[in-house]
Amino acid sequence: MARVIVDLSVPLTNNMPAHKFFPRPVILPQFTHDEMETWGNGTPEDPLGGCTTFLAMMDHVGTHVDAFCHVKRGGAPIDQMPLDMFTGKAICLDLRHIPDLGDMHTKDFEDAEKKAQVKIDGHIVLICTGLHKRHYPTDKVVWSNPGITAEATHWLADRSRVHGVEGPSTDRPNHNLFPNHRVCRDRGITHYEWLCNLEKLIGKGEFEFSGLPLHICNGSGSPVRAVAFLD
Repeated sequence: MARVIVDLSVPLTNNMPAHKFFPRPVILPQFTHDEMETWGNGTPEDPLGGCTTFLAMMDHVGTHVDAFCHVKRGGAPIDQMPLDMFTGKAICLDLRHIPDLGDMHTKDFEDAEKKAQVKIDGHIVLICTGLHKRHYPTDKVVWSNPGITAEATHWLADRSRVHGVEGPSTDRPNHNLFPNHRVCRDRGITHYEWLCNLEKLIGKGEFEFSGLPLHICNGSGSPVRAVAFLD
């Protein structure tokens, strides 16, 4: 049976939704084939054109991973974090019963772990709440994501390597307490934000995940092309 690659990454588009604190990206054509064909490259009989795209965006837009320094003063930037953090065995938990702006509690994770029939032990844990499917690409996605409680984040930190969510944050947008981010800071773990297509992983058991960051010197995070490999 051929290996299936599931793309978990939100397409990067001009002016796409972003976290409430952050500006939206600018992603526009820069040079077109028509323009570049006037530059004299190639030969008169076979001119060589081309095109390029202008990108202006933060390192926390679209599908991305946080560096330790994002919330911890003196923490490691993305280029100094070990690459094996961002790839390896993974599991997707079904938390689609959590409503918009709801809280994900420890019991929710315990029940989802049992349903997945995989004991979490050093896994990358992806969390499907159905947020992306419900709201993207409308702006409501920015103001609707559920959050992970501090207690539940400790539960994840005790068992997993990294976790990931749909939407702009692991914390609810209707307060600025950021319990998940603060526990991640204190426990030395990190997370992915703005994943998509997680429904395709529910019930698949253990699989391989890869979400490698760009090599951004002193970056506070990085966009990633997150994928799952299903055998």
